[in-house]
Amino acid sequence: ITLRCQEKELVGEPPGPRYGHTINVVHSRGKTAYVLFGGRSYIPSAERNSENWNSVVDCLPQIYLIDHEFGCCSAHFLPELSDGQSFHLALARENCVYFLGGHIASTDCRPPRLFRLRVELLLGSPLLSCDILNDGLSITSAIVTPIGSAHEYIIIGGYQSDSQKRMQCTYVALDDDGIHMEPRDPPEWNSEISQSRTWFGGSLEKGSALLAVPSGTNSAPLDGYYFYQVSFQQEENEEVSAQTCSQESTEFE
Repeated sequence: ITLRCQEKELVGEPPGPRYGHTINVVHSRGKTAYVLFGGRSYIPSAERNSENWNSVVDCLPQIYLIDHEFGCCSAHFLPELSDGQSFHLALARENCVYFLGGHIASTDCRPPRLFRLRVELLLGSPLLSCDILNDGLSITSAIVTPIGSAHEYIIIGGYQSDSQKRMQCTYVALDDDGIHMEPRDPPEWNSEISQSRTWFGGSLEKGSALLAVPSGTNSAPLDGYYFYQVSFQQEENEEVSAQTCSQESTEFE
């Protein structure tokens, strides 16, 4: 496998530097575009002082639409997106992107939000619309791993609050009717995972995710971690359940 990174100069209204944002690919009318939303950045230099010089704020709640072929970028405000947010989840299918959860810095909250953004790549000017949906999740910094057929996922990990990890799992499916979510039983977390205040990781491949937690032992280095591979398997009755939670390595410096 050869991975290549090609830099593309953006023209128009490019987004500023940020982190904690999402970017997705949408397809409409034979065209392809990228949708960037959310994120957090440092306070502009002109607004900094000795007290807030290292502070961060949520970026404006703009949708950035980037043309795949020409690199044209446009920024869009939608009335439904009234607050900036970061560390949310974003899942895309065809011309729709679903934004789930996220953290709002100004109010320090994780509202159970769920938005559906629809993008029509019309000739000349794109058309964007947004719907506020019910049954969102209060979640940040979670892992999404694909399972089963196309547009089926498991959400694992993340946080419900600054001091509370989200221990349960959620099955998500996208289809022509919209988004469908169902709770799923998590693996039997061992003591290192359940007692740790922090965890992080990412998707490995279809049906598999990697979790890392600080080692927390006196004999381990300060930056030592336990790594775990969590695997999900499609059962015969089409339901999804966590099958294994195997420790890949004991400690890593």
